[in-house]
Amino acid sequence: MLTAPLEQFQILSLLPLKLFYFDLSITNFTIINGLAIFIVFNFFYFSGSKNNHLQENSFYFSPNSWQKLIELVVELPSQLVSDIILTDNEKYFPVILTLFMFILFGNLIGLVPYTFTTTSHLFVTFTLSFSVFIGLNVITFKKYQVKIFSLFLPANTPFALALLLVPIEFVSYIIKPISLGARLFINLMAGHTLLKVIVGFSWSILLLEHLSSISLIVPMITLIVLFGLELGVALIQTYVFVVLTCIYIQDAS
Repeated sequence: MLTAPLEQFQILSLLPLKLFYFDLSITNFTIINGLAIFIVFNFFYFSGSKNNHLQENSFYFSPNSWQKLIELVVELPSQLVSDIILTDNEKYFPVILTLFMFILFGNLIGLVPYTFTTTSHLFVTFTLSFSVFIGLNVITFKKYQVKIFSLFLPANTPFALALLLVPIEFVSYIIKPISLGARLFINLMAGHTLLKVIVGFSWSILLLEHLSSISLIVPMITLIVLFGLELGVALIQTYVFVVLTCIYIQDAS
């Protein structure tokens, strides 16, 4: 059992492997990330199956069970893309859906005991947020070219005021991917840390008292409530990340 709440975020080398000066070791981080990608891939693969529930070709196509399931999952990001991104939203849907599925399964896998939460690491969240940010800048520059710099300097701004506005606008623009990634990291890390503290407290009481002790009821009920709250946080943070990404795309369009 872990002795400290923050030990659950430690990246452990399970299969050491070094090639020249490169560390290619298999870690718990690698396995959980690979599992999340594997689940997302299989969702897309089985949802794209050409076989219906009768396992035969039919003019009146009936979706199989996997396709019915994924239709429920993709309904939310599909609605967000159509509602927030007003122009050419169809071409952004694959990216938004992939982000949504990866973050969602990464969050949910981390709720399983003795697993690892990859989205509680800044490396993962910043990789996602800065990838979105860089892509948006490429799209914006391709569409507006040098006019993109007008974001930092509103029209008809006096020179004296521009000296103040340009640094402020630049910092607020750069802070977007940082806040996007840090929000996901902080919420997941704080929630899992709190759960570990309550679990350790409940386990300590269990060792000191009998199973029938009434003092065990309060921390156990609190643990169940916090687990439900953490499940809600995992879903909400996925939703928030996707919503903000759609908003940034709309601003860049």
